[in-house]
Amino acid sequence: METRAGDPGAFAHFDLSRVDSPAFVVDAAKLRANLAVLADIRDRAGVKVLAALKAFSMWKVAPVVSEYLDGVCTSGLWEALLAAENYRGEIATYCAAYKAEDLPEICRISDHVIFNSPGQIARFTPVLAKLERDFDVGLRINPLHAEGEVPRYDPCAPHSRLGFPVDQLRAEHLDGVSGLHFHTLCEQDFEPLKRTWEALKPRIAPYFGQLKWLNFGGGHHVTRADYQRDELVEFLREVKAETGCELYLEPGEAVALDAGILVGTVLDTQWNGMPIAITDISATCHMPDVIEAPYRPAMLGEREAEPDGDEAVRLGGPSCLAGDVIGDYVLPVLPEPGTRFAFLDQAHYSMVKTTTFNGVPLPSIWLWDSETDALECVKRFGWEDFRDRLS
Repeated sequence: METRAGDPGAFAHFDLSRVDSPAFVVDAAKLRANLAVLADIRDRAGVKVLAALKAFSMWKVAPVVSEYLDGVCTSGLWEALLAAENYRGEIATYCAAYKAEDLPEICRISDHVIFNSPGQIARFTPVLAKLERDFDVGLRINPLHAEGEVPRYDPCAPHSRLGFPVDQLRAEHLDGVSGLHFHTLCEQDFEPLKRTWEALKPRIAPYFGQLKWLNFGGGHHVTRADYQRDELVEFLREVKAETGCELYLEPGEAVALDAGILVGTVLDTQWNGMPIAITDISATCHMPDVIEAPYRPAMLGEREAEPDGDEAVRLGGPSCLAGDVIGDYVLPVLPEPGTRFAFLDQAHYSMVKTTTFNGVPLPSIWLWDSETDALECVKRFGWEDFRDRLS
């Protein structure tokens, strides 16, 4: 999988020695710029935009996110609680399957509670009927139109568990349902969304008159410089007029696109058919998508390999997993023990996925404002954080 992000922006001038290693550093100024783009699309199209906490849930910047967007979307009870404590605006919660004991609290917190199947709605109808808070019930559907580059990340891949197959949808499934949700994209631009809608629309058009809202999910790379924003705005206006529904977008990656780096240090070097460097950044512990997608993260200041120049170095983490390999890079400086480096575009889907496998330390979290140069350590993790996960 090829990432289309990796713009260093103001990080091109950031002194990596100012922070711990390993460390996530988030640029508040870039975050505000991304949010401003999303708010502009929201205002011009007349839709609502929710930030997906599953991708970026650094609640230290919740006031900034809340200043620009209409709320957040969450993936279950714990994210919903985080949203209720820190963010303003609407909360839309979707989970592939809810636990009965979690649902009353989720419904108390959320404005939209979105279910994965009509069967689950029917099973929980007696629970929902007893709750006093006014919230909308939604249904996630599977458009059965695949646009994803990697099946693992494609909710429309064959035999997907995410969403109710739209070819099975019947009128009785929408009793008590206020809106439909679908999410099919991953780091994609406008055309895949348009094609998905064209495939889906004929199947759900009979229900437009009874639906209050449609949620187009996430995966929209709208803050990327070459995204077709004007086309998106016009499309959303047309869909809103045609359906009579309130429309929602749930960007996650777009909120924090190119807004964060992961700083690391070379710990040791050796030779095994090519130069190898062990770092304090672990693919499996700190950037699992590198292995799962897989993809190659962009490096800050990386140089291109030249025929007679420096040879690429294979970077790997300190864990015992043989596959804990990040990739092959020509570092901007000589790769020797103590050398600092950084990977770009690591604010989203990295911070939220870190683990302490093998007792590998978690990166600290820093907030930097490239406009003022203010730098704050938001969080450091000690071995107690590792210990307290275990028994």
